[in-house]
Amino acid sequence: MGQKRGRGAAHVITAFLSLVVTAAMMAAGRSEAGATSSYVRTPGKSEDMPADADVFAVPPGYNAPQQGSLKGDAVIISWITVDEPGSSVVHYGTSQQTLNYTAKGKYTTYKYYNYTSGYIHHTTIRKLKYDTKYYYAVGVDHTVRTFWFTTPPEVGPDVPYTFGLIGDLGQTFDSNTTLSHYDSNPNAQTVLYLGDLSYADNFQDQVKWDRWGQFIERNAAYQPWIWTAGNHEIEFLPKWGEIEPFKSYSHRFHVPYKASNSTAPFWYSIKRASAYIIVLASYSAYGKYTPQYQWLSDELKKVNKSETPWLIVLMHAPFYNSYNYHYMEGESMRVMFEQWFVESKVDLVFAGHVHAYERSFSVSNIAYNITNGECSPIADQSAPVYITVGDGGNIEGLANNMTEPQPSYSAFREASFGHAILEIKNRTHAYYTWHRNQDGNAVAADSTWFYSRT
Repeated sequence: MGQKRGRGAAHVITAFLSLVVTAAMMAAGRSEAGATSSYVRTPGKSEDMPADADVFAVPPGYNAPQQGSLKGDAVIISWITVDEPGSSVVHYGTSQQTLNYTAKGKYTTYKYYNYTSGYIHHTTIRKLKYDTKYYYAVGVDHTVRTFWFTTPPEVGPDVPYTFGLIGDLGQTFDSNTTLSHYDSNPNAQTVLYLGDLSYADNFQDQVKWDRWGQFIERNAAYQPWIWTAGNHEIEFLPKWGEIEPFKSYSHRFHVPYKASNSTAPFWYSIKRASAYIIVLASYSAYGKYTPQYQWLSDELKKVNKSETPWLIVLMHAPFYNSYNYHYMEGESMRVMFEQWFVESKVDLVFAGHVHAYERSFSVSNIAYNITNGECSPIADQSAPVYITVGDGGNIEGLANNMTEPQPSYSAFREASFGHAILEIKNRTHAYYTWHRNQDGNAVAADSTWFYSRT
């Protein structure tokens, strides 16, 4: 039997915000040697939560909306209805009692093998005020649900802002702990998501996309999530007739890629406060003359560090990785783009993919020219810091087998689940912390100050 729309197929009203702002991120100072954490996580397999877990609960009411998102210098609100299309109108305003503005969008659906999605609505709201709390309602004419979000501040070099970083989340009990741990931080304003979302492809079960959407709604309906596509979003399965990569992901999660002149939703940029965020696609072509290559070449030239001193790059497969998992998978992209990162004064590069945590020193490996033999990473204060936060807690478990000895480029590494926080203070300073799930919110298992490369 085919999988069909239904109340049990939970989707979320995930909210995303993104306003444009470029940021120059800080290069961490290099200490004498890197460290491998002595913390040993209690062993145990990550297991998906059962379908009837309360975090997957579908909202009551006929045709109740179940998924939303907010993105861009305008805001894209997305949600899903399951019984019938219903209305794509959003009511919004600065008072919960007076939602006196409206915007109308469109809906879409998709089929994947024997599964048919719900009605996925995407509505864009424009001309919002900066740094303002808005309430919004969806589900007009049927079951109305109301949420709120706060728009980012206006772009500027000394505008403070706090980002959360999560990658490879999935929907296990550990995933729930990660999201709850992040939720407990009262200061985080936007999630930078580093790829690999629902892990539905591990089971070839599209309903897991629905459950995952409902799972993250408690945060994403109120706070922006900026998306990066990972390998688990590809879902290329020719034996089932599924030959369109990223079908589920691209239907469910709209991003404002056209605003940055991108030709595809897998690479794009967003300005936020004092940060310029560039999202790259590890699993889309990036060789010379490809659309992504050409776009990045043009995009880096647009960065004005006097306006947005923090330049942050997001991707899925890391350039630098000292675990024996996915080793060297980011190497070909590194060869293509690392020189540009150094020349353009990229401050921080965040990745996921490896299910553990690692932070590098400021390093580069750009001297090699086939004849000189200089093919090892070196300390380079003009280069970015590379950070892997692929430790969200998914079904595949931890990457706990590390290369030994610890490479000289690796500053800190630990095989635990968790999330990270980046607090941009002003044009020169940002404070970074990584939080393992077993600790309280105030405890940082790794922390450092970064100084922007202006």
